[in-house]
Amino acid sequence: MSTAVGHIEAIFRYPVKSMRGEQLDAATLGWHGIDGDRRLAFRRLDNDGDFPWLCGSMLPEITWFTPFRRGDGDGVLPTHVRTPEGKELELFGDELAADVGRRHKAPVKMTPMKHGIFDEASISVIASSTIREVCRLAGKDADVRRFRPNILVRSARDTPFEEDEWVGGMLTFGDADDAPAIAVTRRDLRCAMVNIDPEGGRSAPEVMKACVRANQNNAGIYCAITRVGRLAVGQTVFLHRG
Repeated sequence: MSTAVGHIEAIFRYPVKSMRGEQLDAATLGWHGIDGDRRLAFRRLDNDGDFPWLCGSMLPEITWFTPFRRGDGDGVLPTHVRTPEGKELELFGDELAADVGRRHKAPVKMTPMKHGIFDEASISVIASSTIREVCRLAGKDADVRRFRPNILVRSARDTPFEEDEWVGGMLTFGDADDAPAIAVTRRDLRCAMVNIDPEGGRSAPEVMKACVRANQNNAGIYCAITRVGRLAVGQTVFLHRG
């Protein structure tokens, strides 16, 4: 059974883990997520554990750094990073690593990963109605950047947390026979990242509290890629159930 549940409202990728993302009109969905997504991260050199990567819950300031690409070419990865103070530094330069290490109070190193660096899954989806509801309950402006999804869906029903009902099904994008497809594996259990103001303001713990109160701290869904292809804003999103 196939049902049209909405359309793609926005697409995002985050070239450097926990840094600011970029909004795209279209993107290639590969077997390891959106092309160029989370392919770089700062590794904490003083950490030998299972998760050595520096993320926003450890250093909220990292979310205010903006990766960007200089020069011509078809590459998707950035070449430079703009600091919160507006300084433009080379991505793999010593100056950027020193700047971030100073803020973190421990040494770090920019590290590329061929297949990406993901906490839970290589693709995440959220409905705009869910974002509006969480932010309404928290008394904050609705800002998708707090939730860092790959795909923002404008739901036809416009019902908060509708994505929970998609778990166990498959989503396809567009009506072609070979449309890109993802299996919805589980709900997205939120962490303190949603509390971080995308514009560099104070932390707002009421955002995560709103997720807890409204939906057991879940907002959005995690997915696994089952068919690669081209994503584009405006594509119809279909839910398939066996």
